Amino acid sequence: MNTTTIGFIGTGVMGTGMIRNLLKAGFPVNIYTRTKSKADALISEGCQWFESPSAVAAASDVVISIVGYPKDVEEVYLGDNGILKGKKGGTVIDMTTSSPSLAKEIYHKAKSLGIDALDAPVSGGDVGAKNGTLAIMVGGDEDAFKAMNAVFSAMGKTLTYFGPAGSGQYAKMSNQIAIASNMMGVCEAIAYAQKSGLDPEKVIATLSSGAAGSWSLANLAPRMVKGDTAPGFYIKHFIKDMRIALESAAEMKLDLPGLTLAKKLYDKLAADGMEDCGTQALFQWYANQK
Repeated sequence: MNTTTIGFIGTGVMGTGMIRNLLKAGFPVNIYTRTKSKADALISEGCQWFESPSAVAAASDVVISIVGYPKDVEEVYLGDNGILKGKKGGTVIDMTTSSPSLAKEIYHKAKSLGIDALDAPVSGGDVGAKNGTLAIMVGGDEDAFKAMNAVFSAMGKTLTYFGPAGSGQYAKMSNQIAIASNMMGVCEAIAYAQKSGLDPEKVIATLSSGAAGSWSLANLAPRMVKGDTAPGFYIKHFIKDMRIALESAAEMKLDLPGLTLAKKLYDKLAADGMEDCGTQALFQWYANQK
């Protein structure tokens, strides 16, 4: 049994898997959800539910968050019942894919209160969250990162420290930029194979073993050909990530035409009511062409 008590805000697709791995590693876990009934399964597995982020923070040594959007991060940390209202010392870790500038703001506010703050977004989707194999990208003070090794190791396999506050978010934006163009490539390759009369499953297996191999090809292309659009990662959240990346790139005076096109295609899917589908649903745009 670990003596460090973890507070966790966000029990969605990603958060639930991460919480279960923390429990498995022996950490006591306190949680907050807006609707208590949505946490019933986790409560039955040993989590303690609290009525607000500040209440969770007051009862926990380390507080982790993984919520939807930067506005949610801002509310969870800086709001009237936010984490920083209840936390006394210790460490806070935002694992949401969010704005680098907001990560820096939270870091400086936390620092003024004697709290260590890390931005630590993740990659690996619902499968990585469930299996504890996430890639975790961290920004903040390096000694704070090292002190959280056992916590991060319970949830992830690849733990990388990138630099000062905001660096984890910059690294995650790099990840999302790579995924966006790669997802278009995977969809186009499978659509082309199908139109050619090839067995798409054979194509996926063959391409995955060569230079075209990627996580999206190996893990999401099989879902594409089955018409499975269930979310491991929501389109609406991916659009949010792409928007943050494009805004950040504009600040750097960097043009990203591949990312711009990917966002345009995903915006079309969202407009057609598919924002709650998984990102692999982009294949539907190609498959529905006449």
